[in-house]
Amino acid sequence: MELSLEGAFSLKDKRQIIKSIIERLKARYNASIAEVDLNDTWKNAVIGVSCVSNDAKHIDSMLNNIVNFVENDGRAALFNYNTEKIYID
Repeated sequence: MELSLEGAFSLKDKRQIIKSIIERLKARYNASIAEVDLNDTWKNAVIGVSCVSNDAKHIDSMLNNIVNFVENDGRAALFNYNTEKIYID
């Protein structure tokens, strides 16, 4: 997920916002989440999310809920995201 943080005026502000969003997502959705790019840019962030399940519908629902959570949080604007599913037989 690519985020814009208009309320961040320093790297410290950005890290507080991103850390809070990540911790809330981890607690609510039990997914692996981390900031994965643009670590030294204080107005933008890229967050990676990983979920594992044996049910594709469950993963779709979980990822949709995570995207909705970030969109409705208000501290960061979600301006792009993509998903990739990997199936293992």
